[in-house]
Amino acid sequence: MSGMSMVAGRPGRLARLRAGETTGAAVLVAAIVAALVWANAAPDSYQALWHWPLTVRIGPAVAALDLRGWVDSGLMTLFFLVVGLEARREIDLGELRDHRRLIVPLAAGLAGMALPALIYLAITAAGPGAAGWGAAMSTDTALALGVLTVVGRELPARIRTFVLTVFVVDDIVALAVIAIAYSGHVRPAALAVAAVAYLGVLACRYLGDRHRMPVFVLLGVTVWGALLASGVDPVVAGLAIGLATPAHLPRRSDLQQATRAVRLFREQPTPQLARTATMGLTATLSANDRLQHTFRTATGLLVVPLFALANAGVPIDAGSLRHALTAPVTIGIVAAYLLGKPVAVLGTSWLIARRSHGALRPPVGWAAVLGSGTIAGIGFTVSLLVAGLAFTGQQLADATLGILLAAAGASLSSLLVYRLTAALPEATRTRALLGGQQAPRDLDTPVDTGRDHVRGPVDAVVTVVEYGDFECPWTEMAAPTARQLLAEHTDIRYVWRHLPLPDVHPHAQLAAEAAEAAGEQGAFWAMHDALLAHQTRLEPGDLLGYAGDLGLDVDRFHRALRQRRFAARVERDVASADRSGVAGTPTFFINDRRHDGPQDPAALAAAIDAARRSATALPAAPAHARGRHELAAA
Repeated sequence: MSGMSMVAGRPGRLARLRAGETTGAAVLVAAIVAALVWANAAPDSYQALWHWPLTVRIGPAVAALDLRGWVDSGLMTLFFLVVGLEARREIDLGELRDHRRLIVPLAAGLAGMALPALIYLAITAAGPGAAGWGAAMSTDTALALGVLTVVGRELPARIRTFVLTVFVVDDIVALAVIAIAYSGHVRPAALAVAAVAYLGVLACRYLGDRHRMPVFVLLGVTVWGALLASGVDPVVAGLAIGLATPAHLPRRSDLQQATRAVRLFREQPTPQLARTATMGLTATLSANDRLQHTFRTATGLLVVPLFALANAGVPIDAGSLRHALTAPVTIGIVAAYLLGKPVAVLGTSWLIARRSHGALRPPVGWAAVLGSGTIAGIGFTVSLLVAGLAFTGQQLADATLGILLAAAGASLSSLLVYRLTAALPEATRTRALLGGQQAPRDLDTPVDTGRDHVRGPVDAVVTVVEYGDFECPWTEMAAPTARQLLAEHTDIRYVWRHLPLPDVHPHAQLAAEAAEAAGEQGAFWAMHDALLAHQTRLEPGDLLGYAGDLGLDVDRFHRALRQRRFAARVERDVASADRSGVAGTPTFFINDRRHDGPQDPAALAAAIDAARRSATALPAAPAHARGRHELAAA
């Protein structure tokens, strides 16, 4: 395999995230319903199970919690770890790598917690329910992202990024509130141990690959245990560790080293070489990616639903329901979420844009900002954590019901916002969702029509750049897709760039130079198609035969290959791939943005349509194409 970024037909990273969030949201709702049914049909067994004591001893360390406590403070740490990991990945590799884009969502996230808390306190006044103000602040990241996937189908990825950033700020502040306002007596010595262990987590990046992960896990568990011993709710450890775990794309040099290790194992299949090869393959991925792969599915489909099952079960009868609907705690939570969240997120974003005279704007449009505010009203996980710490008895039941009602209302409000937006004319809808900012570029080296090989109109609205390897089977599988797109769309141009992978494809470099040698005689695309059609026949004699079949001057073609006249030209493409973070083939960029998704015709056509809408609705980015118009027809 060539190390292709995404196999044709398989879901890309964003598609997998969205599919997982939809399924996770459905499982979570089912768990909430099951908890309510169980708690009302058999309340004694429900309470008895979750109050069952469970003690864990590791040497002198002892952790004694009931079963609900292990779910709330133990397993939920993994959920917040995944949230922190994804946020860090967006900061390192996603749209938030332009740190100016963090300012508005950070401010919106902070305001989206402060205003709801103030609304709650205003409604509960100085009554006994005022102590639960922390339950009216936090958004449930898992449930809200799942609902966003359902109510906002096919939304641009940057909207999800904006929402996630607001939610991560929300989670950080909420966990800080739990640690400061809702923890018991804090033990400074244990807190100091947690701080030292966390510094060790930060330093793990400097360890060698062999020892990094075991030490990381040991220190992470130490942070969790020390926080538990300190009296601070240890779920904060998950988010802190996730945010401290950097992400990076696989580097080509690391992949080549891993390939050498696999070849050594193939030649001498010994346990030691198997271990070396396994470690080499694993080390090509960042710890962030590996941890997300390990825990994402488990947290979405098991941990969060289990948390809901343990905490959402409240007795509901006519009397308790009547009491809850008029109780200040319930009314305060519902008003805080359904009114405070959208007003705070939208108002703060608008105020920053206005005060900065447009220099600082949301990275999305105003409809998306409003939708982010309404969907932020889905409070569940942290809200129930705080409610369980702040309340008991009837007040806890009132708070739980208010949290559930607010989540349902916020979901309906978000559905309304995005359905109304979808009914707008296309150009208006695109601006309402994406605003007036172009997304950061992923493609490092702009297209140069005087140097690059281009098919299609030079002034096309959409540019598709493919990094390919003539010996890569996945590149060959994607070739018909490119031809079909060019045939069906007259407003796109297709650019080929070389990325031979000689560690797995020994003929790829010479084939790339052969294409360039044919291009010198005006036949680049004809040779391109011939090479992909005969991937198993790329020996020098085969290349000379293709040159003859195409009517080229074979002697001139042969001299170019023998003198390696175009090796530097191929290397320039390889260098541009390295700068753009490309390690495998084929990798596609659509209007300078990496295409992280399926590579079949339908998926690429959908991505091209989205890029076309964005390009026609948003202000034009600075021109990237330059040079002579040396254009080959499709």
